[in-house]
Amino acid sequence: MWFDNQAEEAARFYVSLFKNSKILETRRYKDNFTAVVFRLAGQEYIAFNGGPHEKLTPAFSFFVVVKTQREVDALWAKLVKGGKPIQCGWLTDRFGVCWQIIPSLLDELLLGKDAAKADRAWQAMMKMVKIDIKKLKDAARQSRTR
Repeated sequence: MWFDNQAEEAARFYVSLFKNSKILETRRYKDNFTAVVFRLAGQEYIAFNGGPHEKLTPAFSFFVVVKTQREVDALWAKLVKGGKPIQCGWLTDRFGVCWQIIPSLLDELLLGKDAAKADRAWQAMMKMVKIDIKKLKDAARQSRTR
């Protein structure tokens, strides 16, 4: 992950959010080039202070699956602070990194055998910014006559 000069701050923030996460190593090179090796939920990443030459884009995002609305809400609130919400569970954090905060139930609703139910859940999700599990379930349960 390429940052202008916030690699250490971003890595510290990210490891504070997830279990089984920590800073593994900080490497300082000449010309203020810094690399921070860190683990998020068991997966290792490297963040660089590489300067303004490259920018983060939504072409890369962290996809985080959670079980409950409480988890969606808590993680969303921490990540979106200073960043911006996008749509359908996506947000950009204050460092410019994109995240998708997705409840595990989403696949069940969107990929179920009942195509009409899946379509209603899809249509509801497309109107959301932060995913709302209850609204998804309610939309999926609605009959076509309503």
